[in-house]
Amino acid sequence: MDVVSDAISAVRIGRPSSNRVRIAGTWCSRFDAYDGAGFHVVLEGSCWLQPDRGSAVSLGTGDVVLLPHGAGHVLADSPADRRVLEAAVPFERWVDGHGLRMAAPPPPPADAPGAAELLCGKYRLDRSHTHPLMAELPDIVHLPNRVGSHPELRAAIDLLGREIGAHRPGTGVVVPGLLDLLLVYMVRAWMTDGAYSASGWPAALNDPVVAGALRLLHEDPAQQWGNDQLAAQVGVSRATLARRFTTLVGRPPMAYLGWWRLTRAAALLRDTQEPLDIIARQVGYGSPYALSHAFSRQFGTTPGRFRAQAASPVSG
Repeated sequence: MDVVSDAISAVRIGRPSSNRVRIAGTWCSRFDAYDGAGFHVVLEGSCWLQPDRGSAVSLGTGDVVLLPHGAGHVLADSPADRRVLEAAVPFERWVDGHGLRMAAPPPPPADAPGAAELLCGKYRLDRSHTHPLMAELPDIVHLPNRVGSHPELRAAIDLLGREIGAHRPGTGVVVPGLLDLLLVYMVRAWMTDGAYSASGWPAALNDPVVAGALRLLHEDPAQQWGNDQLAAQVGVSRATLARRFTTLVGRPPMAYLGWWRLTRAAALLRDTQEPLDIIARQVGYGSPYALSHAFSRQFGTTPGRFRAQAASPVSG
């Protein structure tokens, strides 16, 4: 697993959901704040996204927008004043009421006012164990459609547009997989965007020393790493590694390793039935007791209680 894969896997739970909708005329629909991440892809036409906090964003054909922290917002055919936004109908009720769950809808007439075809969806996330890479994402990641930009993202969007609502054999497996790919490609696109790539985690993963150290810690968190050993592996002095790693990651290498071990343990408790002693060895603890003590100190609950709570049904 690489750092980006681990960061997403640590926070992703359940199955993503999505709808493909075709709209024309005057329309306005609300997306309430959500304990997950939302996204919209404009397949045809244009619309406006108005977040509960911040300025409206104009979206055109091919644009992608990710709301990684589940911010409440409104989609509309044109900019709207606050009174109209507050009266907007929630998306789920609005879609059902307009009969917009349709298979492979034909493109809306080019001259229809407010015409748009959208792919709207959301991911469930476990906010209690968010990797800092994911936490660093801004409230709105707007990825405008640029010729030649992010070809993998464009390919995933094209495949999703063909699959969603088509009810073809295997669609139930294909669509969740494509939605997971879409999330990875959106995060990748954000990391390479010039507005964000010069600092924080994008910069950390572009720094050969820091990225190399992170890769080693993620590939083998059970290894009994020390600062000297890690620095030797990436070919720099201990002081150089500590300075560059702490500046870009926000904590020293061994502090990050300790945090990541426990975050990885939480994911294994949530997603597998492995016994605690096996999980302890996988993440670098000598005994279940040592893991339980550290886990309780970081998360305020025991591994057993955490696993039981994670197994409880959660609404989507």
